[in-house]
Amino acid sequence: MRVAGSYQYPTMESVIYGKPAAEALREEAERLDARRVYLIVSRTLNTTTEEIEKIRKALGDRHAETFDGIPQHTTREVVVRVAKQAKDAKADLVVAIGGGSVVDAAKIVLMCMEHEIFEQDGLDGFETTPERRIGPFRTPKVRMVAVPSTLSGGEYNSGTLVTDTRRKLKQIFSHPMMMPRSIILDSSITKYTPEKLWLGSGTRAMDHGIEAICSVRPNALVDAVCLQGLRYLYAGLRRTRSNPDDKEARLNCQLGSWLSAFGLQARVPMGASHAIGHVLGGTCEVPHYFCTAVMMPSVLRYNRSVHGSRSEVDRSGTRRTGPRCQRSLCGLYRGAWAAETTRRGWRWRGPLRIDRQERNAVNFHSREPATDPRAWRRRQDTPARGLKTRVSQVEADFASLAQ
Repeated sequence: MRVAGSYQYPTMESVIYGKPAAEALREEAERLDARRVYLIVSRTLNTTTEEIEKIRKALGDRHAETFDGIPQHTTREVVVRVAKQAKDAKADLVVAIGGGSVVDAAKIVLMCMEHEIFEQDGLDGFETTPERRIGPFRTPKVRMVAVPSTLSGGEYNSGTLVTDTRRKLKQIFSHPMMMPRSIILDSSITKYTPEKLWLGSGTRAMDHGIEAICSVRPNALVDAVCLQGLRYLYAGLRRTRSNPDDKEARLNCQLGSWLSAFGLQARVPMGASHAIGHVLGGTCEVPHYFCTAVMMPSVLRYNRSVHGSRSEVDRSGTRRTGPRCQRSLCGLYRGAWAAETTRRGWRWRGPLRIDRQERNAVNFHSREPATDPRAWRRRQDTPARGLKTRVSQVEADFASLAQ
């Protein structure tokens, strides 16, 4: 642990849990005096369950409009269209109800509404770069509330990932006021989340916690909170896998996702697992949670010389130090997926091997964390024998696993 450090408190006002989403959202709309509430929701929740209708009824005349067409990887094309609809509907509060893509969409919609960006090219120049961590956005007049249905945890930070499908490039957009004012955790909504997505987004949440703990710029609060979040996730994911109707375990998973995101909130730099996932997601359309499950164990091993004892934690989430430590965050991470991989007949093929040329082409070392996917693309422009083949093989494996 460094002697010097800092913690950046987020612009989020509250996290509400233990209350039905419809009731909690109505109370938030009343507290914020929102009269035109625009809902951006999961299509599954909107068309196959009663949950969104319950929320519309609870809002009553405050409900303005509902949109349920966000794609898996939030795209420029869709968000500018949604922003135009929300602007036309005179929305004064945007509510995201669904998974990570829905939440990401709502964040960038706020900025598109503020700047009246209704064409894809209008977002050029607002993305983050290695030299500019916050885009030149104005503070939006309209803010948002998030009701997550998965565990990916994107609602707990002020950044968003948006894919430019024309260039097959996933970009980061960030501004402190993109963060939701309130986040509502209702475990009842999560029961409709497909098992693969629930477990997969849980491993993504573990990714947030692990890379925060192993970051080159950690701090005391993030360490303590993320370790507790990993404990919640490790136990909760296993319990929900055995009993999907276990509401307490589902809420514990949601709490684990929240606590594991403290590193993102504090702008603790993430590492190679996140950066690789951003590139594979935008370029190869691979879900983040597939990337995490494959990459994290190998990233931890690769960076062990830098992390040292920071990555040595046993499966209970207790930090262990010293040369005799036999268990690492890698074991903690993979344990949460053990039941799922056994059920599907997946076989662990060992750590991903990276040869010297590939290391030169893609910097996997956490001494230089690269959170900007464009930086990774530039590194990949360097000739690297086998790297393109490797990505194709991983993509093919993901396709077969999803069947």
